[in-house]
Amino acid sequence: MSMIGIIVLYLLLGALAGTMAGLFGIGGGLVSVPVLIFSFGLQGISPEIAAHLAVGTSLATIVFTSISSIRTHHQHGAVRWDLFRPMTFGIVVGAVLGAWTAAMLSGPVLETIIGVFVILVALKMILEVNPKPGRDVPGTTGLGAAGGIIGWASAIFGIGGGTLTVPYLSWCNVKMQQAVATSAACGFPIAIAGALANVWTGWQDPDLPELSLGFIYLPALVGVVATSVFFARIGAGLAHRLDGRLLKRIFAIMLVLVGLRFLLS
Repeated sequence: MSMIGIIVLYLLLGALAGTMAGLFGIGGGLVSVPVLIFSFGLQGISPEIAAHLAVGTSLATIVFTSISSIRTHHQHGAVRWDLFRPMTFGIVVGAVLGAWTAAMLSGPVLETIIGVFVILVALKMILEVNPKPGRDVPGTTGLGAAGGIIGWASAIFGIGGGTLTVPYLSWCNVKMQQAVATSAACGFPIAIAGALANVWTGWQDPDLPELSLGFIYLPALVGVVATSVFFARIGAGLAHRLDGRLLKRIFAIMLVLVGLRFLLS
């Protein structure tokens, strides 16, 4: 595949990830990681590092795409910075450990783990399972520990953490709007720490393709960032005009099929 073809492929991926994120209110990483893995396969990139490269690249894109989201939520006064600050330390440590954990896994094993996670998220969407508020917001230590777990898991799956942070904050009696906004803010340190850790853990890998910075594939990073933010706005606009519940279930079924593809490959 020519470099022009590669760039076009990732521009389209960014459009898809952005639209899905805006339409369904999910992080783009849940879309981009599986599609990046498939795309890397088409390019002939070694299956031993395809999943690692997809996770690292996804986290790097979130560094850029999260900024617009944070600014919008902050302008509406919805970000709970009092919760964000104590969670950040745990998030950074957890994200570094998560990237290190992922680097220790073989490519096929990491793909299997991602497949299981995608299926679990899909089932949550289909069954509409949401935690009911069951406790008060913990103190600094509790928030830091929660941030560590969220950062660790997010760095393994290549996501900004919203799939995990929003349910956790909702369980802690944080209003949904504030939970979503604070989760968006938490995605930034997750992405920064996870991306830098993936640069470090992948730096010496002999299977890396050209134009890679550790486990970050720069053509994919540029292409996805270039289109995802714009198309996220389009997706958000469509969400107000279409049957969101039906679309979410269709999307969840697609996620199940993607997850099964990873498990059965």
